[in-house]
Amino acid sequence: MPADTPDKKPQEVAPLDRSKLLAELVDAFSEDGIRNRRRAQARRTKKWHVAVRAARLLRVLADTYLAFIFITLLSPLLLILFVIAIYADGGIRSQIRLGRWAKRYAQYEFYFPKFGFFQRMTFLRNMPALYNVLICEMSFIGPRPIHPEEIVDDPRNAWKRYDLRPGLLSLSWIRKRANIAHTSELSLDLEYIETKTFWGDLGIALRAIPTAIFTRNTGPTPPIIHILGIRIDNLTMSEASERIVDLIREGKSNQVCFTNADCMNISVINPVYRAALAAARITLADGIGIRIAGAMLDQNVCENVNGTDMFPFLCAALGKAGMSIYLLGGKPGISEAAAAWITEHHPAVRVAGYHHGYFSKDEEPGIIAGIRNSKADIMLLAFGAPRQDIWISEHLNEFGTKVAIGVGGLLDFYSGRIPRAPIWLRELGLEWFYRFYQEPGRMWKRYFVGNGLFLYRVFRERLRNSAASATASSIR
Repeated sequence: MPADTPDKKPQEVAPLDRSKLLAELVDAFSEDGIRNRRRAQARRTKKWHVAVRAARLLRVLADTYLAFIFITLLSPLLLILFVIAIYADGGIRSQIRLGRWAKRYAQYEFYFPKFGFFQRMTFLRNMPALYNVLICEMSFIGPRPIHPEEIVDDPRNAWKRYDLRPGLLSLSWIRKRANIAHTSELSLDLEYIETKTFWGDLGIALRAIPTAIFTRNTGPTPPIIHILGIRIDNLTMSEASERIVDLIREGKSNQVCFTNADCMNISVINPVYRAALAAARITLADGIGIRIAGAMLDQNVCENVNGTDMFPFLCAALGKAGMSIYLLGGKPGISEAAAAWITEHHPAVRVAGYHHGYFSKDEEPGIIAGIRNSKADIMLLAFGAPRQDIWISEHLNEFGTKVAIGVGGLLDFYSGRIPRAPIWLRELGLEWFYRFYQEPGRMWKRYFVGNGLFLYRVFRERLRNSAASATASSIR
């Protein structure tokens, strides 16, 4: 008889990853998956390369044709502007820029040394660049033309910018004018290059008109601005995130507030809320209303630093510093879903805890003790203004966190309960209208009555400031 053989252990089978399997099935058999696979196959054929070259040729022909039409139709205006520039001791000047394949070319523009208004009007100043488009040095839509000596923030990807002709209009220009250019210009150029389509270019062209009219940055940009008596720290998104991390490192208890037009209106009639905003260590400008108010008061706002857009920047800064976060507010399940978003997208950030915002006054001490016991570095509170900022002000020293911030509807957005407005609406400063569309019963009074009241109050403040300046000048 053969010797007994040792029993072989059955081979272990890895547990089935259902989510991964489902993703693979969707990628393989869904309509989008099939379309993407066909595109990948097409890119490996000669027909694809011929189609790409044909599309580029059509783009060049379209740019040239439109430039010729515009120059012909606008020739009287171009002549008038040229005469005005000569009268202002200027004329037409050229600026060296880098075009496609980093080739240098001379970009033409009007120059108005004595007339600051005309010099600040980018659209009028750059009209001679239509000639650059006509001779195929530029395009109507493309990356911003850059100077040869400009420092590139990412040399590894900078070459992609030179694969296209620079444009009179660019995605980065629109985002900057709308105060939502929260990433680098190169990142925005790469976003445009990677998603470029005919309809996308048409959208940029159409958005450029209202953007140029309603979103101007011509005033000074002081580090601190005052609107209706409220101090606002005039920071960019990245600066605000770094400042918050610095506050955590200080080791003291600090409050950070976001303030928008509605918050300003509330602060006028609610002295407790006004005192909370005044006591906050940092107060940030949130929304198109604050930007318009800053322009009315000759105090240019750096960026629209709203909590929803700043959240990824803040998480990145917290993760880099190895810090932790606590989420409080929203309906049951909302803070938990937002915590899952943090874990997925910023795993270096430790979520110290979370809790919904539906608790009674009797449960309040237990909630505060839970925050303190979590040893979190920062707490985000989503109660809505003014309640969230007043509650933080009353209990700031009890939380044990170094920073506490009222964030309004941020948790709703990152939990997926409420979708954000499309980026093109945000570029036009119309995110408020999208919020009204989502919740008209709750938002109509805030936007259609409150915004008008806010601008009226700002206008009165402007008149008072002008009167005070006139009085001071007469005394001197």
